[in-house]
Amino acid sequence: MSPRWRIVVVGVLALLAGYALPAMSVLLFSELRSGAGGLCRTGLPGVGLVCQPARELVFLAVPLTGLGILLLWVGGIWGAARWCLRPVRDLAGPIAQVGPQNLGHRLRPRGSDELARLAQAIDEMMERIAAGYEGQRRFAANASHELRTPLAVQRTLIEVGMARSLTEEQLELLTRQLLQTNERNERLIEGLLALSESEQGLRSRTPQQLDEIVAGVLASYQDRITEAGVTVQLHLEPRTVLGEQALLERLVTNLVENAIKYNRPGGSLTVTVGRSPALTVVNTGQLVPAEAVAGLFEPFRRLARDRTNHSSGAGLGLAIARSITQVHDGLIAARPGEDGGLRVEVELPTAP
Repeated sequence: MSPRWRIVVVGVLALLAGYALPAMSVLLFSELRSGAGGLCRTGLPGVGLVCQPARELVFLAVPLTGLGILLLWVGGIWGAARWCLRPVRDLAGPIAQVGPQNLGHRLRPRGSDELARLAQAIDEMMERIAAGYEGQRRFAANASHELRTPLAVQRTLIEVGMARSLTEEQLELLTRQLLQTNERNERLIEGLLALSESEQGLRSRTPQQLDEIVAGVLASYQDRITEAGVTVQLHLEPRTVLGEQALLERLVTNLVENAIKYNRPGGSLTVTVGRSPALTVVNTGQLVPAEAVAGLFEPFRRLARDRTNHSSGAGLGLAIARSITQVHDGLIAARPGEDGGLRVEVELPTAP
């Protein structure tokens, strides 16, 4: 029986008791008043029996009867409350057994009463917790793999150098490869730290000029843009958003850096700051399948799955951009560009 019906049953019984108990009290009081002779007991020597009038017995019995009814009423309420809450108490047992070792456990309730809806909400909560736990486990596994690969490359290069004497050209090549591997490790660790920092939330929310931040980031990448042979088109409108300057700079930097890195020689990069969306970054490049776009926002996810390619990034750029956008209460979306590459749009709340 559901808690709702248990409460209904208890309410009906309490209503009946409310009508019955006063009638029983009046009947008992009448019986005591109509009792003849009262209560007699042995008196002093030579006096004989001493009888107490029935009226005094009635005055003594009425308080005792009321106290008994009160105790009976409290006991009944206590037992009824335990009976009504028993389904909730039975539900606590399976919930207490849930832990990291059995995140797949579900209550799977039947019916549509309040308790069933509560159990369904708990199951949905467990689905979200399990998804988050699996995401953290997958993130740790991917991070370990990303770190293990360049470390293994470094170990191999060092062992090759120690196994035989190298010429000057071979030594220079070995040193250059070790330096490239070390730089990749630095980028990976820096990306992990940035992702962790962005997921901690904002330390402050102050008005920031997004157009000025974009202009500053593009100015710092001018040499990279020239080296890559990319043409930049810049469309800036004044736009003020609430947030943290360092994180917003990181957001723009990641999007611009990806747009340059995965562009093609002679390609284009278009950056727009406006009302809606707040920021748009469009680049040319290789064709991106539409079904692969959503996965690019996951950590360590690249369009090319070659983990040993040191020229590519750590696969954290868009994941960091998404995390920064979320802590700013914004939305980020991407779709394949018309001439290859990506079109990334960022919505950010306007500062009042």
